[in-house]
Amino acid sequence: MRLRLIAVGGRMPDWVQAGFDDYVKRLPREVRLDLVEIPLAVRGKNADIPRARQQEGERVLKAVADGMRTVALDERGAAWSSTDLAEQLRRWQLDGRDVALLIGGPDGHAPDVIRRADQKWSLSPLTLPHALVRVLIAEQIYRATTLLAGHPYHRA
Repeated sequence: MRLRLIAVGGRMPDWVQAGFDDYVKRLPREVRLDLVEIPLAVRGKNADIPRARQQEGERVLKAVADGMRTVALDERGAAWSSTDLAEQLRRWQLDGRDVALLIGGPDGHAPDVIRRADQKWSLSPLTLPHALVRVLIAEQIYRATTLLAGHPYHRA
């Protein structure tokens, strides 16, 4: 199964890519996690935020391949524990479709992205920096694969 993390924003600190890459390398061959960065829309002093969010949303949706299941990271989404995510991953594998995990920009997702989402996932009620979210998702996907394999990485 292929997971595509589609994230609005770029120019992340080196530790972000290093952390993301570390967990991606640990994934089993049958689970692949790719990162697709979507450029931020231009924001200035008098920025039209709804328009910027809409432009970002259009770019995000273009990065979603036909037939992919879409999961929008959204504060109003379901809160999954690590074991819940492992169960989701198992269901996604059985479904046979690749999965797009969508991270919006600083102003969230465009309404079209939320409407297109098959699922909405809230990582935390806390506001998390986008850089940290990339690493957190990679680690949690890795943790989910270890749970499914009965590996001792996860201790609850």
